[in-house]
Amino acid sequence: MVKMKIFNRKKYFLLTLVIILLALGYGLMAGPAKIPGEFNEAVFSYRRITLAPVIILGAYGLLVFTIFTKK
Repeated sequence: MVKMKIFNRKKYFLLTLVIILLALGYGLMAGPAKIPGEFNEAVFSYRRITLAPVIILGAYGLLVFTIFTKK
């Protein structure tokens, strides 16, 4: 019986990087809440509106690239 490897070492590294980037992006988007239930202007900061979604979309793009590339 022949064992098939789905991913090689490089792909596992890239998949780990994707997981780290996704966690970072969602963490930046969530951010700390000072008083729960009270409106906070920090919801509209550059970090939450622009930076975090760009990191998340980049991570998903890297994920698609990693999955569809050949060995």
